[in-house]
Amino acid sequence: MLVREGPPPTMPNRITFALICVLAASAAFAASALGQAAIAIYSNNMDSAAKRSQVVKLSGSNCNRGGASTALRVAVGKRTDECSYRTPVIGRDLEVFATARLLSGTPKALRKRIFVAANLRSGSGSRYQLAVFPLRRKFQIRKDFANGTRKLLKDENGVKRIRRKINQANKLRLRAFNITTGPDKGGCRILAFINDKRVAALTDPRGGVFEGRYSGFSVGSKNSASRSVASFDDIVIRVPTPF
Repeated sequence: MLVREGPPPTMPNRITFALICVLAASAAFAASALGQAAIAIYSNNMDSAAKRSQVVKLSGSNCNRGGASTALRVAVGKRTDECSYRTPVIGRDLEVFATARLLSGTPKALRKRIFVAANLRSGSGSRYQLAVFPLRRKFQIRKDFANGTRKLLKDENGVKRIRRKINQANKLRLRAFNITTGPDKGGCRILAFINDKRVAALTDPRGGVFEGRYSGFSVGSKNSASRSVASFDDIVIRVPTPF
């Protein structure tokens, strides 16, 4: 059953949230190498109501959430383009994993224009986003700014790695680590993976400008995504290893 968004996290969740922020801050450091190793600091397989409650809405005017036995189910309501959710982890240099499904509850007329996404450095309208359109076998890496503008860092169609059937799982992975040494110092190294295959590796020369620090996922469309439904599970957040 889907329900409207409820109250903010309880005190135990806030304590967990603060602890994770400290761990992320202490473990993260600049990463310039393509193969920089990372360690997991948070995971959530969404197999209980308590675990699903750790993930809260970040943006979206009308977003309904519910739960299956192993996933968080999100339904986009009226006059809403996107429903975005965040994990308890706050940090700059992070990697987010999410398994996403566009569900059959989505009207057939909408399915081709709906994306599921993994997000980093979200906050105040800015973020990096890996958006996947399953039925079109298309993905984009987006840089969204607080003023509402968007820059496409990569836009690719016909990606056979993307599973295009409704209800079928696509594993999304997005990494954004700042570069502090070498000729690309001041930029951000971005890697994107779909179903365990790397589909993009690029450098954003002005990657240090974002103030947002939330990590999470979303479902939406350029235009109204009303009545679209998606599910998310197996969330993992990693940071660069200091070893």
